[in-house]
Amino acid sequence: MRILGIDPGTRRMGYGVLDEKVHVAHGCIETRKELSAEHRLHDIEKGLLGLIKDYRPDIMAIEMLFFFKNSKTAMAVAEARGVALLVAAKKKLPVHNFSPLQVKMTITGYGRADKKQIQEMIAQTLSLSEIPKPDDAADALSIALTCSFFLKTHFPRSVLKGG
Repeated sequence: MRILGIDPGTRRMGYGVLDEKVHVAHGCIETRKELSAEHRLHDIEKGLLGLIKDYRPDIMAIEMLFFFKNSKTAMAVAEARGVALLVAAKKKLPVHNFSPLQVKMTITGYGRADKKQIQEMIAQTLSLSEIPKPDDAADALSIALTCSFFLKTHFPRSVLKGG
């Protein structure tokens, strides 16, 4: 079961690809800040379509928006998240949504874990030699790993393997 984890953002959208709990890839789709919003969203769409073509995920896992102090930032992130959901629908990828609290609890067992604690657990769990960079990519891996644990816990093996 290949999972594409997404940490939504307009300047930088993190992605992480796992085969269940085995690291495949991680990185970011980056957009230029001088571009208009519509061109940034178009670049995000192209980037996501390229990732899906290259890695052929079975599922997309994406972080839900929770709380932002800056409503302008929240709107932009919501737009980027919308593009990711649209791409998933176009490619007929099932989507699983996870809140930041669900991710923290799944990865560290502690709902108030900080980024550093989560990143260290991601590196350890995925047997990586170092913490994934940038932070957005590490966040995306944590979302993909949360999805992997969720699927193993909530669905029988036969459903995941298609038989």
